[in-house]
Amino acid sequence: MRTPLTTIETAVPAQVRSEHDLLGDRDVPAHAYWGVHTLRAVENFPITGQKLSSNMHLVRGLAAVKLAAARTNRELGLLDAERAEAIEQACLDVMAGRLADQFVVDVVQGGAGTSSNMNANEVIANRALEILGHPKGDYARLHPNDHVNLSQSTNDVYPTAVKLGTIFAARELLAALEELEDACAAKALEFRTVVKMGRTQLQDAVPMTLGQEFGSYAVTIGEDRLRLAEAEPADSRDQPRRHRDRHRP
Repeated sequence: MRTPLTTIETAVPAQVRSEHDLLGDRDVPAHAYWGVHTLRAVENFPITGQKLSSNMHLVRGLAAVKLAAARTNRELGLLDAERAEAIEQACLDVMAGRLADQFVVDVVQGGAGTSSNMNANEVIANRALEILGHPKGDYARLHPNDHVNLSQSTNDVYPTAVKLGTIFAARELLAALEELEDACAAKALEFRTVVKMGRTQLQDAVPMTLGQEFGSYAVTIGEDRLRLAEAEPADSRDQPRRHRDRHRP
């Protein structure tokens, strides 16, 4: 049975847990899925005021890297099945947006993305511990670095996550462009009999219909959509691409 997420809104604000890093011990809110590294990043890098959760495409990219790493580490015998399965489920939770409010570090921080990587490691580790029936912060059983970040480094995780996030964002843009293209094509048909003056360098030119104008918009948007689709890496596609030039005259 799937372990439910902790209801953060009903947690007691004063309740804390103690976590340790090389700088010492710090109290972390007991209900938080993030840990001491994330806490220090929030304190040390209040640069933009914009949290990592404001870019969920990147957060999904980070979780996707952790998911792939967990599966690979399990296949290589570096990670036992119980931990791997818990990490996988935690990553899927993050990718589904269920822990979005736990990504609290600033989008800009020192360390070229280390704090973003550790925020993801801690959230996934504590969610995995919860899935396994252990309390958050019980890192002797499942550790953010030793298990979630196994076989990885910020220097490979962060660039890969950025590329994945760009792909996720591009897919949404492709869908929006297709909708806009269809709308312009519909208006081209609706306005096919509406005659207007053409304009060339702010002077009157050959008359045209408003439908022809909207038809040109549709074709231009369609061409841009196809260029964007071509830029998507072949091995990243999980759905058929639409190579259609539907509205070209």
